Amino acid sequence: MKIWKKLMKWGCFLCLFFLLFYFGLYLYAKYSTKLVIRSANEFYFYDQEGNMIEGLSDKWVSLDEISPYVLDATVALEDRKFYRHSGFDFLRILKSLYINIRSGKNLQGASTISQQLSKNLFLSFDKTWERKLKEAWLTIQLESQYSKEEILEAYLNTINYGGIYGIENASKYYFHKNAKDLTLAEASMLAGIPKSPSNYSPLVNLEKAKARQKTVLTSMVKEGMITEDEKNLAYAEDLTYYGTLLENELKTLMYYQDAVMQELEGIDSIPSTFIETGGLKIYTYLDMDAQTTLEQAMEKNLRNDEIELSAIMMVPDTGHIIALTGGRNYSISQYNRAIQSKRQVGSTMKPILYYAALENGFTESTTFSSEKTTFVFSENKTYSPANFNDKYGNKNITMAAAIAYSDNIYAVKTHLFLGEQTLVDMAKRLGISSKLSAVPSLALGSEEISLFDMVQAYATFANGGYRVNGRLISKVEDMAGNVLYENKEEKEPTLNSSLVYILNEAMTSTTNYNFIDYNYPTCYDLTASLKHRYAIKTGTTDTDHLIFGYNPDIIVGIWSGYDDSRGSSLNDGTDIRTMWRDIVEEYLKDVDNHWYSMPENVVGTLVNPITGEMASEKDKNATMFYYLKGTEPTYQSDKKEDTIPTIKDE
Repeated sequence: MKIWKKLMKWGCFLCLFFLLFYFGLYLYAKYSTKLVIRSANEFYFYDQEGNMIEGLSDKWVSLDEISPYVLDATVALEDRKFYRHSGFDFLRILKSLYINIRSGKNLQGASTISQQLSKNLFLSFDKTWERKLKEAWLTIQLESQYSKEEILEAYLNTINYGGIYGIENASKYYFHKNAKDLTLAEASMLAGIPKSPSNYSPLVNLEKAKARQKTVLTSMVKEGMITEDEKNLAYAEDLTYYGTLLENELKTLMYYQDAVMQELEGIDSIPSTFIETGGLKIYTYLDMDAQTTLEQAMEKNLRNDEIELSAIMMVPDTGHIIALTGGRNYSISQYNRAIQSKRQVGSTMKPILYYAALENGFTESTTFSSEKTTFVFSENKTYSPANFNDKYGNKNITMAAAIAYSDNIYAVKTHLFLGEQTLVDMAKRLGISSKLSAVPSLALGSEEISLFDMVQAYATFANGGYRVNGRLISKVEDMAGNVLYENKEEKEPTLNSSLVYILNEAMTSTTNYNFIDYNYPTCYDLTASLKHRYAIKTGTTDTDHLIFGYNPDIIVGIWSGYDDSRGSSLNDGTDIRTMWRDIVEEYLKDVDNHWYSMPENVVGTLVNPITGEMASEKDKNATMFYYLKGTEPTYQSDKKEDTIPTIKDE
């Protein structure tokens, strides 16, 4: 009994201490500097011309500009005690802790609307204890300084409705109407989205969205906000969903926005909360014409309705990303494949390998034999790569021809000749962040790399040998116009410009009719329709198709495939080639045909493109190859004999 009395005594003491401390905090918060939340979580996005991007920038609306159904649905679903608690629902917290501990899973949350608003006032979503304490203090400040109506208004203007922030933008995006005009059916559908947009968006999964809507309506009935009949009528109402913005109907634009937000989180000079900035003005490198061209080319050329796609357009000299899509339709999938996904890159890895080869004494006319080959390593391990369609020259071919045909045997022989670590080191040198394995198949793109990294690496070739950082944001200001961040373009000399020139010339072989021999150049079908000169490389695996092509003005990289890594067809590869062509030619339609200036220490020589030997007068397919002075062929062939049919693995 004495023990229980002591426990009760200490329990009462602790409760009293907690209450005094709790109300002391509220009192202190009430008379501290008032938070400014009118512009909380407001983003204003601008394109490269300084024009505000309509549809992406936030639009704050007051409560009287929002349908009452939205207010009731939000409170009934997310925080039914909203008007009665002081920021924290302690009974709900204890209940959720009990359920989560018993289940061993995080099944229930207990955040109030006030707590969720405090989270939305932060620019990032790290889960440290310091962050949680700051959120709790912000919640206390909100509750002590603002009315419930003001808190609810701020919350509805900052909540995420599936990549669409704020109720006004969400209303226009899903239903093409203002928030004040939403019906009960529409309001209850929107209220269910924020908890899990990937599950509850009607554009993603209508069945789950309807089930969630029913939960919202049932909660409203329980709170006495609507009748059972009103619930049934609203649930049965047939709604029309749009999934595009009234101001701009591009289906891909918000992938660019998401990539901007990811880049923003990595900028150290941006304050951690909107309380310090009052909102943000974000100036980007977005070219709306380029983004429109990208989307139109996608819609025109992709015949397979199920396959997914990502694409990036970058100015190679600066790293400015002027257009980007992480999928075909943001309303269906918010997964940004351009920056989040890593896939096998296939033969698009080969130019990185061949640049390394040029640094190690190879030339465009260096030859290896294209024939079926089994490579034997220590402990009798073997590797037997194959060419596409099992086509082989059964003779020596040049590096330029190997690029034209995307010959796998030549690539693996080059890779093993140089040593497998050479390609790993070169990829890292070009900014590829993936941890690559020094294995024979790396030359054929067996490792997974992001599209973003690959475009950034290719930009080094496209700008003559300088490593640049791909950037979407040019400048960030707070609402008072103070500059918080400004991109400083940095070009790091990384590659030998003369060798880059030679590689770029070699990569035009993929569209050169002179290389038609036992095989066809991989992009020969584009040749007649290209009005500008480009270096191009395609890549294909069982599940992926890629193309990267560039000149001094632009680089465009495209990937297509399935998220679940199903096999894809050859037509899918053809489709992204024609899509790529339409993008670059439309973008450069008013630009002269620019190409690279030949360095003084480089010389051009007419050779047979397959053998690499100096062309005779009768050679109709004579092609200009480029060499460092002193390495060009004479009347005797300049070739590296195939000396590696068997290689010991060190």
